[in-house]
Amino acid sequence: MRSDWSGLPVRHVLPELLAALDGRGVAVLTAPPGTGKTTLVPLALAGLLDGSAPKRVIVAEPRRMAVRAAARRMAWLLESEVGAEVGFSVRGERRAGPRTVVEVVTTGVLLQRLQRDPELEGVDTVLIDECHERHLDADTALAFLLDVRAALRPDLRIVATSATADAAPWARLLGSPTAPPPPSGESSPSGAPGPLDASGDPGDPAPIVHASGTMHPVTPVWAPPPGAVAPPHGMRVDPAFLTHVAGVVRRALAEYEGDVLCFLPGVGEIGRVAAMLPGVDVLQVHGQAPARVQDAVLSPGDGRRVVLATSVAESSLTVPGVRIVVDSGLAREPRTDHARGLGSLTTVRASRASATQRAGRAGREAPGVVYRCWSRAEHDRLPEHARPEIALADLTGFALQVACWGDPAATGLALLDAPPPAAMDAARRTLYALGALDSPGTPRPPGSPGTPEHPADLPPGRVTDRGRRMAGAGVHPRLARALIDAGTDTGVDGIGTGPRVAEVVALLSEQLPRDAGDDLVAVWRSARQGGDGFSARWRQEAGRLARAVPAAGRRRGRKPADTGTALPGQSDAGGKPTKPTGQSDAGGRHARDDDAGGRPTGQGGAGGRPAGNDDAVAGMVVALAYPERVARRRGGAYLMASGTAAELPRGSRLGTAEWLAVAVADRPAGAASARIRQAVVIDEEIARLAAASLYGSAEEITWHVPPGERRGDVSARRVERLGAIELSSRALRDADVRPAVLEGLRSEGLSILRWTPEAVALRERLAFCRRTLGDPWPATDDEALIGAADRWLEPELSRARRRSDLERLDVVSALHRLVPWNARLAETAPERVEVPSGSRIRIDYSGERPVLAAKLQELFGWAEAPRVAGVPLVIHLLSPAGRPAAVTADLASFWREGYRAVRAELRGRYPRHPWPDDPLSATATRRTNPRR
Repeated sequence: MRSDWSGLPVRHVLPELLAALDGRGVAVLTAPPGTGKTTLVPLALAGLLDGSAPKRVIVAEPRRMAVRAAARRMAWLLESEVGAEVGFSVRGERRAGPRTVVEVVTTGVLLQRLQRDPELEGVDTVLIDECHERHLDADTALAFLLDVRAALRPDLRIVATSATADAAPWARLLGSPTAPPPPSGESSPSGAPGPLDASGDPGDPAPIVHASGTMHPVTPVWAPPPGAVAPPHGMRVDPAFLTHVAGVVRRALAEYEGDVLCFLPGVGEIGRVAAMLPGVDVLQVHGQAPARVQDAVLSPGDGRRVVLATSVAESSLTVPGVRIVVDSGLAREPRTDHARGLGSLTTVRASRASATQRAGRAGREAPGVVYRCWSRAEHDRLPEHARPEIALADLTGFALQVACWGDPAATGLALLDAPPPAAMDAARRTLYALGALDSPGTPRPPGSPGTPEHPADLPPGRVTDRGRRMAGAGVHPRLARALIDAGTDTGVDGIGTGPRVAEVVALLSEQLPRDAGDDLVAVWRSARQGGDGFSARWRQEAGRLARAVPAAGRRRGRKPADTGTALPGQSDAGGKPTKPTGQSDAGGRHARDDDAGGRPTGQGGAGGRPAGNDDAVAGMVVALAYPERVARRRGGAYLMASGTAAELPRGSRLGTAEWLAVAVADRPAGAASARIRQAVVIDEEIARLAAASLYGSAEEITWHVPPGERRGDVSARRVERLGAIELSSRALRDADVRPAVLEGLRSEGLSILRWTPEAVALRERLAFCRRTLGDPWPATDDEALIGAADRWLEPELSRARRRSDLERLDVVSALHRLVPWNARLAETAPERVEVPSGSRIRIDYSGERPVLAAKLQELFGWAEAPRVAGVPLVIHLLSPAGRPAAVTADLASFWREGYRAVRAELRGRYPRHPWPDDPLSATATRRTNPRR
């Protein structure tokens, strides 16, 4: 054992930690980075420091890089080799032997192990490291461990470690009491214990052990950009800001001694900043960095170094020699569009807690400095903590894990944050569509009200045998579905495609190099020929998956399974999922039939391609994993089966394809369509086969408005669809189109009808009657007429087949049907009124009160204006030229007081018209005076 361990600050609290575990069996350890909590504590828990009897310890880390680094460091302290006393396991690689007592694993590996062996036989202690980072797998693993301890292994000791001092939530979580068993009294299918009552009385908090590190002071330097820069948007970071970050790195190198650790949000930004630092020894550290870079960054360098890192270096790794931190203040978080089935990363401002963690890396070995690329005022507005992954990520994998554990709703698990209900509903619907659950139901507390979508008594979806095989594959459930269904002995091409299917699935499960093109098959072929770190990791994972195919349920001669259920947001043309002929029933019955020995007939080569065609294999795998992303060309872009429009990058070699299977796509914030990152050219046959659950054939009778047009028309067709993609259509001749006609009337309004002057006038008369007399006279505003269209437009409406029929409809005759049966419109609101001259003049009902406009000479002798429905007419007295001369509602008053002024003004202008002194005794006339 090397003596270096005695200088690690955490050694001072080891007795307190061991005493806490002996007393309670659980404990929370808080210690700053670099104090030895990840390396020295596991050795002490295993008895390797004091020579006591060895005890097996599992250390769970959130990242593969941290797993290897921790194992190497502990082996170095023991003057041993990795694989002896200390080993590690990551997905696809395990270095451990019979002497191994401390095993460092990723949280994902720990979850798989718990599903296989919930009791963790032979394990004394499990340490969950960096729990403050709130990774979903870590939260889930801790919840499962507390379940195990509550019912199966009360002797299992659990330690949660954090690099922050905020340990109270973890202490309450670890101290939670157990709950009664589920109402059914049944144990979970995996043999896991009953749930913890995470929402009840927290009980006594677990002991908290604080280790203080030798933290040197770190001086903050506020270094905001000198000019305005665009805020991060989606994955985009303003190049001007990255130029500023590179400038701050150069400034730091000139002003202080020591290595520089610069935090950037992602691999692309790391590469761009590295390119702006010529002549500088730059190390690029991220999750996909090759092993040589990981080794180099964890070892002291010969000269000054600049380490450009993602948030992986915040707490999981200790980089020696760092005296300067340059913090861009940016981080990446997942975002999931559950409605469209699209996930992406987005760039966000780092939290204050994260900024504190990053700054602390400069004070590990000596006083340091942190350059923050933002202002002090901006710092105060940063969020206090980053949001936990469970609140942001796609929860399909999580939902499958908890279903296999026996708690499909995750309501009985000890979680700091409950999963969002909408995200869990979407995840369960996806698993149901993949055949992993027997129901998409949402369990609810007893007595809680249900909804039409989720009745209160709908049972939770239980995992199927197929779902367990999918979980055992160790990849996202969608990829596991592709691995199982495409990786058959007769498979896509008919001859042993299993290993090549595993290669494509491995490609989809890895983060592709940033220079990877959008043609996934080209990326696949490049990986086969490549000798870089990515290719090596890919080959390793492909080999693991190829071996996992039999365990995942490969069957000779099996078609890609179809549950007959559309993925979330998908339905057939008739509004509900349709099970294609010869496919399985919903809920995973196909999988159970196979387990019983059923052997559906195998398929031949996809699309008529010869066996061995890479495009067919890759296309089928991608389409099976993401059936809602099968896309067909529409104009210059593509329409995915989910209904989302998608575009290829400009100049893409895939741009001429009619069909694509989209492997990676995202939808930038505010964008109208998704961006296709990687895709494979397929044909309609593969699209139909892989996305069979989205197929539908139905009659579509609608009012259709073509894109870019304002005028619609009746469309009556039988349509075949793959989700939102139209495959074919034919016209229906004898269909009932009346609902579509009514839809057109509602969408385009009454202007679709032919409103002649007579029709407008009749509508105004009816409106006057309604306004003046009320019921039973009908309302005639647009909303009322459209609502009553099936009454006043019949039988013309039933005979209408298209827009032109509506435009020819006799509106006058139709409006007359609105007149109450016991009323006479001609008497209540006459169209015309006879004046003293004998003329029958039309009444204008368009205003608030009815108006009669007549030449003054035609009204001589008319002492009082008549009334209509009790309302006196407003008289517009016109000059001989037809222009208004006066307006009155009191004709008698006009003759007494207003007539003389009008007569004086107009008599000279119109001498041939009569202008008597006494208009009441004069004879009304339409004519002029005879010539003399």
